[in-house]
Amino acid sequence: MTIRYPAPLQPGDRIGVTSPSSGVDAALRPRLDVCLNVLRDRGFEPVVGHCMDGSTVVSAPAAERAHELMWMLTDPTIRAVVPPWGGELAIDLLPLLDWDAIASAEPTWFVGYSDISTLLTPITLRTGVATLHGNNLMDTPYVVPAPLRSWLDIAVLEPGDSVTQGPAARYRSGPHADWVADPACDTYALDTPGTWTRLDADQPVTVRGRLIGGCIETLSNLGGSAYADVAGFARDHAPEGLLVYVEACDADAYDIARRLHGMRLAGWFAAANAVLVGRTAAPGHEDLSQHGAVLDALGGLGVPLVADVECGHVAPHLALVNGALAELVWSPTSMSLTQSLT
Repeated sequence: MTIRYPAPLQPGDRIGVTSPSSGVDAALRPRLDVCLNVLRDRGFEPVVGHCMDGSTVVSAPAAERAHELMWMLTDPTIRAVVPPWGGELAIDLLPLLDWDAIASAEPTWFVGYSDISTLLTPITLRTGVATLHGNNLMDTPYVVPAPLRSWLDIAVLEPGDSVTQGPAARYRSGPHADWVADPACDTYALDTPGTWTRLDADQPVTVRGRLIGGCIETLSNLGGSAYADVAGFARDHAPEGLLVYVEACDADAYDIARRLHGMRLAGWFAAANAVLVGRTAAPGHEDLSQHGAVLDALGGLGVPLVADVECGHVAPHLALVNGALAELVWSPTSMSLTQSLT
């Protein structure tokens, strides 16, 4: 079976904005307005749903959030769905979604990261429809430094196109920008040099596979369920194997080690040809760093482990297409990730 890619976004297309997890409180509505205007300036028509309230942990009751997300994912006039950000409880939508309807609808770009990966990744695993793990709506105004690409750069690609990204020269080590004081902020404060780090060896490697992954703290809860059949996805869609990417939000190194062990036991890495690990600001311990947690859980896989990739909660962000065929190149002097929408 082949991966199904959404049609490329074009000027005039409608983009759905809903909060399947956390909404936007009143103090951050000016930032949301800035983000919506960025879409308008690019020629798109944002369609803002009703599930946007940010006064509690979720934007609306689960049934309402699921209904609105289903509408946006299956309405043929909406060509992308971009939540403002993640949150905590997207998991409660999984049993409420109509998976057959998603699978039979014309594919729509579904974009986000963090708790949104709780929805993106099962959609690709269960339906074979590509989803886009990248900067979310509230990050969209930022200028993404080369050689990284924003989600808007990816969503305009034609099926069959390829895109190459690599490590950014610098990353943000300090706090998130104050969007209340400066809702129009469009420049990352990238203050620390960084690159991709191979944890298991230092020899050059080139490896291919289909991309799948997301946030460790959310995806680790799906192991053994119908929403995380990674082995079935590899069998049906990725005979060439997988490039699995994972990233830690804020859990400490002990917790990340336990969660990665659990994901390994649940088969997340059985078909992995390599594992990409996102850069994280989550805490380590004197006897176990975040890199050490990855090595403790995954060091025995015998595949390349490449860390400090810009696929997590530390800005800037590269865009990864779940289901895309990708080639990872790593050496001490040359690093890249090429995705092909094939």
